Amino acid sequence: MAMQAAMQTEGMERAAEFPWLKSYPANVSATIDVNALQNLADILRDSFRKFANRTAFTSLGKSITYADLQRDAEALVVALQARGLKKGDCIGLMMPNVMAYPVALSGLLLGGYTVVAANPLYTARELQHQMKDAGAKAIIVLENFAHVLEQTLPALDLELVIIAKPGDCLGLKGVVVNLVSKYVKKAVTPYTIPKAVAFSDLLSFGRGKTPTPVSIALDDIAFLQYTGGTTGVSKGAVLTHRNVSANLEQVLSWHGPAMKASPYADNHCMVTALPLYHIFALTCCGLFMIRAGGSCLLIANPRDMPGFVKTLQTSHFTLLAGVNTLFNGLMNTAGIEAVDFSKVSFYFGGGMAIQAPVAKRWKELTGRTITEGYGLSETSPVLTSNRADNNEFTSTIGYPIPSTEIMILKADGTTADYDEPGEICARGPQVMSGYWKRPDETAKVMTADGFFRTGDVGVMMRDGKVKIVDRMKDMILVSGFNVYPNEVEEVIASCPGVLEVAVVGTPDETTSEAVVAYVVKKDPDLTEAAVKQFCHENLTRYKCPKHVFFKEALPKTNVGKLLRRMLRDEAAGQGTPQA
Repeated sequence: MAMQAAMQTEGMERAAEFPWLKSYPANVSATIDVNALQNLADILRDSFRKFANRTAFTSLGKSITYADLQRDAEALVVALQARGLKKGDCIGLMMPNVMAYPVALSGLLLGGYTVVAANPLYTARELQHQMKDAGAKAIIVLENFAHVLEQTLPALDLELVIIAKPGDCLGLKGVVVNLVSKYVKKAVTPYTIPKAVAFSDLLSFGRGKTPTPVSIALDDIAFLQYTGGTTGVSKGAVLTHRNVSANLEQVLSWHGPAMKASPYADNHCMVTALPLYHIFALTCCGLFMIRAGGSCLLIANPRDMPGFVKTLQTSHFTLLAGVNTLFNGLMNTAGIEAVDFSKVSFYFGGGMAIQAPVAKRWKELTGRTITEGYGLSETSPVLTSNRADNNEFTSTIGYPIPSTEIMILKADGTTADYDEPGEICARGPQVMSGYWKRPDETAKVMTADGFFRTGDVGVMMRDGKVKIVDRMKDMILVSGFNVYPNEVEEVIASCPGVLEVAVVGTPDETTSEAVVAYVVKKDPDLTEAAVKQFCHENLTRYKCPKHVFFKEALPKTNVGKLLRRMLRDEAAGQGTPQA
C-alpha cells in the first residue's frame, strides 16, 4: 500500500503530506503492520486460548465465557459441515443482539463462511433482494422474524433454514426467556417452515466433536455488508478477512493505549446497544472486544429506554458505543442519573453526526465527552477518530487512524486546500475490495490510484482533523441508518392512487432526520394514512415517511429531474410543507 510503504520508509518526515501525524498521541504508531495480520478465525482462536475464563458476552443477566463461546461456535461449524455447507458459502444472519448472535457469528467465521447480516426488521421484499443477490445457501433467523423469511422462500434457493430463539445459549434461564417471548409478550408471529432446524439442535449435535479444518486466506470474503453506498442501490460491500482484521488493528492501535491505562484494563466491558448486524457495532463492539479480550453487554431492544437504563444501573461497563439519538434518548430517560459512569474510559460516537448540544449534556451527565469517529460499511468501517484522551468535543470526525490516508477531492479532480470543501476520499487496508458482482458500481466509487469516494463533503483542517460539512447525495440519515430516496420513491410510486412522488429528509429532534414524502395524487380519494400503511407493508420502519404531503405538482428541472433541494428547503424553512 502506498501510504504504508511511504510512512514506514520515511517515517514522520511525511508529516507535511500527512498533517494528521503531527497530532497523533506519542504512544500511537503512524501505521499498523499489515504483514502481520491474521484472518478473523485465527483472531477468534487466539482469544479463546488467551481469555478462556473471561466473560465474553452478557445478555439478560446471563454471561458466557470465551470457553463457552468457543464450544458453541465450534459445535455450529460441525453441524453446518455435516449438512454439506462448504467454506465460502454465503449464510444469512437475521437476529437482534441476543446471545445466539455472537455464537453464530463466531461459528460462521471459524468455518470460513461468508456472513450476510440482515436487519431483522426488514420486510419480505428487502430480505428477498439481499439473500437472492448474495446467493445465500442458508440463513439463521430468530423465530420472532421467521414469518418474514417464510414469505421469501419460494424466490430463494436456500439449502438450510435455522431457527434460533431469544433464550438460546442462556442455559436454564433461556427456557423462561423463550416462554415469556412467545406467550407473554406474544412476540412470535406464527410461521410454517417445515424443513427448518432449531439452532439449539445444531449446537447439541456438534458439541464434543471437532470441526473439519478449513484454510482461510486473508483475501477470502468474511462479510457481504449490504449498503446503499453512495448511489442508493442496495449492494454488498465485499469485506475480506484482511479488511476487517486491519480495521481491528487500526482501532486497537488508536484506542488501545487509553484502554490499557484504565484500572479495568483486564475487565473492559462494551455496552453494545447498536445492533451487531450494523457495521459500527460489528467491528467496534463485537469483534473489537473479542480481539481485545473484553466483553460485550448485549442490549437486545435499545428502544426500550427504561429497560435499557435499568440494565445500566445494575451492570459493570467501561465503554459505550452509540449514535446521537441513543445518547440523547438515554439522557431523556428517568433513572439515568442513578447509573454509575465512573468506570468508563471513553464513549464511541459514530453512525451519524453527534450534535454539540448532546455532547455537552452528555459530558455534564457522565464527566466525559463523546469521542466521535467516522466510517462506512465500505471501509470496515473506521476511517477517522478523535483522540481518546481529548475530553473536549471537537465537532469534527477527528484524524485518519493509523495506515489510513484521507484526501479531500474537488469536483475538478484536484486536491482541495486546507479548509476547502470537497469529497472525502480514503485509502487504506480497511477499504473494501469492491461491491459484490457489481464492477460498474465499484468503478464509480474508486479512483485510479485506489481511493474510495465516500460521497460525503468535508474539509481538512491544518492539523489534519476532518470535518463533514454536507452530503453529496440525497441520502437521509434516520437514527444512524441510511435511507435512500430512490428506494422509498419506488415503493410509494407503486402504491395505488399515486401519480408522482418525491422523498426528502428534514431535521427531526428525535431521529436527527425524518423522511418526508411529497405525493401527487392520481386518485383524489388517496389519503396520507393509506400511503403510510403501504409503506409499512413494504419498507423497514425507519425508511417509512413520517409525513406525507400532497401537492398539485412537483418541482422539476427543464429536463424533468426532481428538484429535491427545493422540497428540502420548503420542509426545513417553512415548518409545515406547503401544498
